Formats: sequence, structure tokens, C-alpha cells
Amino acid sequence: MSDRLSVGLIGCGGIGSYHAEGGYKQLWEANVGSFSLDAVCDVNASVAEKAAGEVEKWQGKRPQVYTDVERMLAGEKQMAAVDICTDHRSHHDVAGACLQAGKHVTIEKPLGITMRAAHAILRAQKPGLVLQVAENYRREPHERAINWAVKQGMIGKPRMLYWTDVGERLWLWGWRDDKSIAGGGWSMDGGVHFADLFRYHIGEIESLYSTAKTYAPVRYRDHENLAGPVPISVEDTTMAVLTFKNGVTGQWGSTSAAPGLGFSTRFIYGEEGSVSWREGLQNRRDTLPMPELVKLFMTSISDDEREAMFPRGIEESIATELNEFIEAVLHGGDLEIDGVEGLKDEAVCLALYESEYAGAPVSIEKVEKCEIEASQADLNAELGLSHVKPVPL
Repeated sequence: MSDRLSVGLIGCGGIGSYHAEGGYKQLWEANVGSFSLDAVCDVNASVAEKAAGEVEKWQGKRPQVYTDVERMLAGEKQMAAVDICTDHRSHHDVAGACLQAGKHVTIEKPLGITMRAAHAILRAQKPGLVLQVAENYRREPHERAINWAVKQGMIGKPRMLYWTDVGERLWLWGWRDDKSIAGGGWSMDGGVHFADLFRYHIGEIESLYSTAKTYAPVRYRDHENLAGPVPISVEDTTMAVLTFKNGVTGQWGSTSAAPGLGFSTRFIYGEEGSVSWREGLQNRRDTLPMPELVKLFMTSISDDEREAMFPRGIEESIATELNEFIEAVLHGGDLEIDGVEGLKDEAVCLALYESEYAGAPVSIEKVEKCEIEASQADLNAELGLSHVKPVPL
């Protein structure tokens, strides 16, 4: 393999543009990672052209522009890797085509629109190919510091997790408001990041019991005047109790249907204290605001550890995530979130819907193995995924 990784970006709107400008651009300007962004692909030609123009400004070379993945794969023989930032519905088709073509893949979360879609991607992965799922939240300095504090025993043995986000959203969010394209609402879209943090900081989740509701079944083209209502098909509220395998109990709630005063509460409590995403660490001996906790963490790790987490001082999590992918492809480095880990994160989110459907607690392991999937059945049938056999985990 060449010393410089040839990458193609698939999906250039929204998060795809941020991968280019917030991720690859930062790495390029800091001379971190050996890569070139040689192709961009989007079904909207003008979006792809705009992305190519922005990349040319900092890379000095304009990527080839495509509107079809198969044509990009055929036209870019030197391309060894792809970065997939498309809508959730197309993940398994796009990733499957790229993996079958022998390309290394990094793909935005969630891995698939259903669990069987996620398993289809794992089945397409050939030996020797790198498959990374984009879970960047854990790479933020404050998340590394929280993880370090918990693992160091600074709050004692963990007991409880509280994670609640309350607010109202009345504006349209494109395909994310359509279950047939998104697979679920914010509890899946953003929730998969949170599920990853729960597993990262605390451990594996054994089961959960959830309710999922759509209290506000419309959004508005003119949300300020509540004009131009458009029906949506995703939930806007989930509330769940999580049971972790190590005995920790979690309370996870999210709603975008709460007018008036909103709030966010995110804590881990242990036998000796707590850590809050906003306030930092409090235990029976110390109070450390989050900036001080991050500083203490940074001074506790070696120069090599710091460089591995934050190369050349880069703290932007999309950039460090992409650097890990590039290094894994070129030099065989490890991945924090491979396909299996990404599937496990997604299973926690889909369990929210399965529990609502069943009216009972559900096993995360059974959701992972597609032994519980009633709420996903219609999508699997529509997409021709019902026959996909789960990969042994």
C-alpha cells in the first residue's frame, strides 16, 4: 500500500462537509496523517461540487466529483478507503458495495438503519479490511477525563447514571424526521453517541425498560409562527431504566416535545462522589470543575499517550477519529470503535423501541442477535433484509 492513503468521501452535506472541513482539513494543516481526499460523491451534484471546491482550497488539488458510488469505485482504482456520511437508510448498501470492492471503510453512526442492516455490513467485511464506526464523542478531552476519573476510582464504585435532556424542537430536520430513512428519532440518531458513552464509562448494559412516544406528530416549515405543518414519523420522547451488568442502574430520558423551560442533567454517581458533564468532579475530599479535571487528566498521562489521543495537540474529535482510521489502514493501528462495537452501541438505542413495542424489559444481547426485533420488522421487510443472518459476536 502507498504511504499516502487515497480517500473518497461519500455524502457531502451536513456531517460529510464537517468531516472534510473539521476533520481532514485540520489533519492536513497540522501535517497529521498521510492521506489525500481524491474523490467526493453525493446524489446532489451541486453539493458534491461545492465540497470539492472547499477541499481544493486547502488541499491544493480538487477531488474528482461523482453522483454515483459504483461509478466512483470504478473510476478511482487507486482509492483505498472511503468515508461514508450518507443517510441511515443507505448505509448498508453503500458500505456493502465499498467493502465488496475491497475498500477500507469508516462510516458515520449508526452503523445500520436496523440491526440486520448492521449485520449485513459486518458480513460484507472481508479479512484485512478496516471497518470503523464514527463515534467521536468519547474522544473529546472532557470525555477522556471523565473516563479516567471513573476508572481511577475517584468517585468510588459506580452506582447510578442519570442522563436526561428536555426541550422542544418545532423545526423540520429533513430526512431525520422520517423513520423509513432515519430508523428512529434523536434517541437513535444522537442517542447512539450517548449509548457509546454509557458503555465506555460504565460498562455493558444487560437490559433496559423503556417507553417511546410521539407527543408532537408534526413539525413546521415556519416554526416561529407554527405555520406549514409537516407530519413526522419518528418518536420525540423516550424514557428508560438501564440495568448494567456490573450492577449500575441508569436513568436515560430524552424529549423534544417539552415546551417551556428545558434542562439537561448528566451525572455518574459512585460510592464516594459524582462526576457531572457540566460541574465536573465532586467527592468527599475534592471539588474539581471540569476544566481542572481535564487539566489533571492531561498531566497524568504520558507524552506518548497524549500524542496518541490528541496528535500534535489536535482536540477536534472528528479529526482524531479520522486520524485513527488512516493510521489503522496504513500501519495496522487499533480501532476503538470497529463494526462490532458500533453494532453494540446501536443495539442499546434500538432496544428503546423494542421495549416500547413489547411493553416489557428487553435483553440487549437478544437485540444484538436479532432475537428481539419486532419494531424493526417492517423496515427489514421493506429493505429486503429479513433474510440477513446475524454475525456471531
